[in-house]
Amino acid sequence: MELAFLLRSVGTEVFWITIQKPTETDEVVYSLEQKMSVRGVQVFSAKGQEAIDTAFKADLIVLNTAVAGKWLDAVLKENVPRVLPKVLWWIHEMRGHYFKLDYVKHLPLVGGAMIDSHVTAEYWKNRTQERLRIKMPETYVVHLGNSKELMDVAEDSVAKRVLREHIRESLGVRDEDILFAIINSVSRGKGQDLFLRSFYESLQLIQVQKLKVPSMHAVIVGSDMSAQTKFETELRNYVMQKKIQDRVHFINKTLTVAPYLAAIDVLVQNSQARGECFGRITIEAMAFQLPVLGTAAGGTTEIVVNGTTGLLHSVGKEGVTPLAKNIVKLATHVERRLTMGKRGYERVREMFLEHHMAHRIASVLKEVLRKSKSHPHS
Repeated sequence: MELAFLLRSVGTEVFWITIQKPTETDEVVYSLEQKMSVRGVQVFSAKGQEAIDTAFKADLIVLNTAVAGKWLDAVLKENVPRVLPKVLWWIHEMRGHYFKLDYVKHLPLVGGAMIDSHVTAEYWKNRTQERLRIKMPETYVVHLGNSKELMDVAEDSVAKRVLREHIRESLGVRDEDILFAIINSVSRGKGQDLFLRSFYESLQLIQVQKLKVPSMHAVIVGSDMSAQTKFETELRNYVMQKKIQDRVHFINKTLTVAPYLAAIDVLVQNSQARGECFGRITIEAMAFQLPVLGTAAGGTTEIVVNGTTGLLHSVGKEGVTPLAKNIVKLATHVERRLTMGKRGYERVREMFLEHHMAHRIASVLKEVLRKSKSHPHS
């Protein structure tokens, strides 16, 4: 969607072809489609002749997820080779179940692949070769950047104060309390369970060491109150079992993260296994001058400078105690917390703004378009 808006801003005609439309009204999907409509992005289903005709006429086709490759065969059928040279495959995933030949068999023949971090690009290169025996196309690494809209809020001290007061009042916490938050969809891969264990352990450490710190709270933004998954039930049961209901707050999933970034003091990026492909919420938090406690995995290692803009810990159970200790460090050292936040903000200004991303993407688009124009089938 972000790329669609960037292209629209320079007068490009953009069509958004969606593989799957939910049968029931989905508020998130509806909101996204409304945003695209307002910006002049035309949205329609992949099922139908309109999608085929648009693919043939387009100068460039961007596949926006690893599994979007299935659309090529399902819709274009025998015409797939005709469009491959003008396909830019933008990959954001790094979970093992995406490495299926059905999903990515056309990868070697597309115009190029674009991936959000160096570590993920290397992983895809090795994994496709070792597991699937196919070769990645020319691959470009493009770090993401914060939108101007988000930066406007992050740099407006009055807006931040109003948002902070509003959210904290709704949670029933005081201005001086310290809030540590995960802002991610609630799932085992995002590590909310291990974060809660670390948070509980940090409370124990503070008690044992008789440290004087303001009241600490854990905030989990990304719940699905309607679904109540088995995993979320586990999280809530753990909170009840440890009797920390007054310190842990579950917030329903939302696309509007700025109010919560304004309200918290530290972001916890606790994605497990290979971590995040990039982790946009990390650079968004840094824009709000928040230090980041993150796993030493995936794209987080390319964003967070350990010891300078945040602190990194191991993935898995081995990371529970180190994260607990890092929580205590930032809770007890206000100056360190603030200094890390300021340095994180400076890093965002230097590397992770929308114009940085636009410049990086522009060079990739030019190269893929150049190659596709010289290809006899495109």
